[in-house]
Amino acid sequence: MKEKVEAALNKIRPALQADGGDVQLVEVTEDGVVKVKLTGACRGCPMAALTLKAGVERTLMREVPEITAVESV
Repeated sequence: MKEKVEAALNKIRPALQADGGDVQLVEVTEDGVVKVKLTGACRGCPMAALTLKAGVERTLMREVPEITAVESV
């Protein structure tokens, strides 16, 4: 599943990088929780929570249905 998550993150990265940010995969747990770290301009941005939920989580869950949640660490 980790490979599928990385592939999905690669689809999201260009949009984040266009704004000076990025996302790093930290862990995929056995129960389907994906832990990511927003980096660059995304780290500390007031819109980071919205980016995580509306962008990263939605895309990952659509691309990899086995995912149960996405968390920022």
